[in-house]
Amino acid sequence: MQMPAPDQAVLDRRDDICAALKKLVPAACVIDSRESMRAFDSDGLSAYRQLPLAVVLPETVEQIAAVMKWCHQQGVKIVPRGAGTSLSGGALPLEDAVLLGLGKFNRILEIDYDNRCVVAQPGVTNLAITHAVQADGFYYAPDPSSQIACSVGGNVAENSGGVHCLKYGLTTNNLLGVEIVTMDGEILRLGGKHLDAGDYDLLGVMTGSEGLLGVVSQVTLRILQKPATARALLVGFEDTGDAGTAVGDIIAAGIIPAGMEMMDGLAIQAAEDFANAGYPREAAALLIIELDGPQIEVDALIERVEGVVRAAGASSVRVSQSEEERNLFWAGRKSAFPAVGRISPDYLCMDGTIPRRRLPDMMRRMASLSQKYGLRVANVFHAGDGNLHPLILFDANQPGELERAEEFGADILRGCVEMGGVLTGEHGVGVEKRDLMTIQFTEDDLKQQQRLKCAFDPGHLLNPGKVFPHLHRCAELGRLHVHKGKLPHPDLPRF
Repeated sequence: MQMPAPDQAVLDRRDDICAALKKLVPAACVIDSRESMRAFDSDGLSAYRQLPLAVVLPETVEQIAAVMKWCHQQGVKIVPRGAGTSLSGGALPLEDAVLLGLGKFNRILEIDYDNRCVVAQPGVTNLAITHAVQADGFYYAPDPSSQIACSVGGNVAENSGGVHCLKYGLTTNNLLGVEIVTMDGEILRLGGKHLDAGDYDLLGVMTGSEGLLGVVSQVTLRILQKPATARALLVGFEDTGDAGTAVGDIIAAGIIPAGMEMMDGLAIQAAEDFANAGYPREAAALLIIELDGPQIEVDALIERVEGVVRAAGASSVRVSQSEEERNLFWAGRKSAFPAVGRISPDYLCMDGTIPRRRLPDMMRRMASLSQKYGLRVANVFHAGDGNLHPLILFDANQPGELERAEEFGADILRGCVEMGGVLTGEHGVGVEKRDLMTIQFTEDDLKQQQRLKCAFDPGHLLNPGKVFPHLHRCAELGRLHVHKGKLPHPDLPRF
């Protein structure tokens, strides 16, 4: 993985840059010692680490704007960071860039039940939104496995989902408005407490933009009323292909569960050892299917789902009989990632999406690739929307295993595209999938995406080296005037 070469002129100015930053924010909000910055040297993709130029932790929106305006004027790069839970390297620091951390923006500003929304700062954790409103019978639907730690600003940047995204959507379906700070320090507000603003869908542009267009400083999120009844089924299968078939059959029957997750045998064993959730250890695959709504509807749907999964070859079916038991079913799934960490020194968590009907094919492809690379894989899927999260197990202390794991993951993602899917579902592109973008997008596609970036950040100062496999100067894309052959920003790297 090649990153842009650091700008030596910026590195030489480091002391002056840090001194200037300490005038824009309280001095205690600037971290510039090498030891202290080690806490920020990676995000969730911890295989790659690098110290930033400096870390700035602003406390107000005005401070964010001041820092970004100054960096824009001085040609200093900025890498935005939320909670640092990104699994694609989206918040990986750069040696010549200021890391802008939003951890101090951790307050819920308003709860508006009349308009069914919450206004929050970007550093508020995902789960804190639900905790703030659950006593009044409401919740926030997107629920990534990292929801206890991930921030809502990061959710917007990555368009995060979770186990309930099948019925209730990803972040983009539950985001009403954002406040952003542009690279030149302008504060913009998009959307609000209303649906579907007119003109250009700039809110949609910002959602999933991975910190390349601006820094999210405030979010307005939709909250939902808690359903009257929610029950979950644990469905075991002796064959992973049968489980994949059952997923498609349930959707084809016109049933839209609140969530439908799939785990293979290795993931089942690890999760059960960790959470004691009552998973069928003998099963080769497990579906967790949640149904919600009025009780009479849920009871009827359970009966229909049981019929569908048994027809598909289910070997066991267990229905939750209490709220505690339902939560226990999900506890095993939500703990799958840390559970797998107990059976392997290291793992790579991949993220790709395929059509649901291709799930059996992908399971066979995964088994074949596991043999090819000599590495185990534990599969944990958002099966209902075809979002795969294979966990490739390896030992970074063994020479060559990290590289084999990365090639394994790249082959999985190539398979996703070949099967009619896409490179990512909810983890973003970051640096992990950057160099695979050309297998999904043409050169013209990528140029058009970069033109959009140029409209917001012509100097490519925001989170450079992420998403795009190579950089074009904005002038090359026809967006800037070239006078007498002299290009603006001649120092921009190409890599």
